[in-house]
Amino acid sequence: MRKSHPVRRAVLAGAATVSGIVLLLSLKPASDPGAGSAAGGAAPPVAAQSPQGGRGAGAGTLTGDAAQTQYGPVQVRVTVSEGRITKAEAVRAPKGGQSDRITADAVPRLNRAAVTAGTADIDAVSGATYTSAGYKQSLQSALDKAAAAAGPAGQESSGTGQGTQVLTGDAAQTQYGAVQVRVTVSGGRITDAETLQAPSGGRSDQVTADAVPRLNRAAVTAGTADIDAVSGATYTSAGYKQSLQSALDRAGG
Repeated sequence: MRKSHPVRRAVLAGAATVSGIVLLLSLKPASDPGAGSAAGGAAPPVAAQSPQGGRGAGAGTLTGDAAQTQYGPVQVRVTVSEGRITKAEAVRAPKGGQSDRITADAVPRLNRAAVTAGTADIDAVSGATYTSAGYKQSLQSALDKAAAAAGPAGQESSGTGQGTQVLTGDAAQTQYGAVQVRVTVSGGRITDAETLQAPSGGRSDQVTADAVPRLNRAAVTAGTADIDAVSGATYTSAGYKQSLQSALDRAGG
């Protein structure tokens, strides 16, 4: 039998190696989608869910009402997943002149604070009092919408006090403008309070920015409309309590 030439054996071995590499490469794309998903962080199907689809267990993106401030509107959008805030962003904020610098500094800090706290009860950024107050007001509005979306069907009815209700009180007229309150009642107690209307313009902007968050917190803490007036905001406080009681009356409270 004739022996194989050494050159021929080398050529055959090289061909076998190339064939193996080609085979491995042809199999690689099947694993790429999984690797890409791991590198990308959040899975696309979660981000694609609608706000109404989760009943508190899914994910939703909700935009709060625009809050008017002395320097322009502030509007916040949040992403809520598994009952907590996973992302917050200001889609509108004061701009122009000095406001550009303040917004650039304050908004990222407020966004981070919202995610960390998981509520609208966050500290104002120093030097951005009005923007902070507007941010918190719009953030609370977005969270109220999230609560409403996660609640059971028929939540607007009086029910038995065991479900979740979002109720808006009558607008109370005061010497400086209307005050209107919306509350979320769950399990027979106030879980959120939000001011939809409040006096604005001139000195009223500062009074409202200081008083309204405090009144909202007091309503949740007390669970009734029997809350103390905020010093220096007598008329706003009285209007708030009147509208809050109107909302609670609708809940049978």
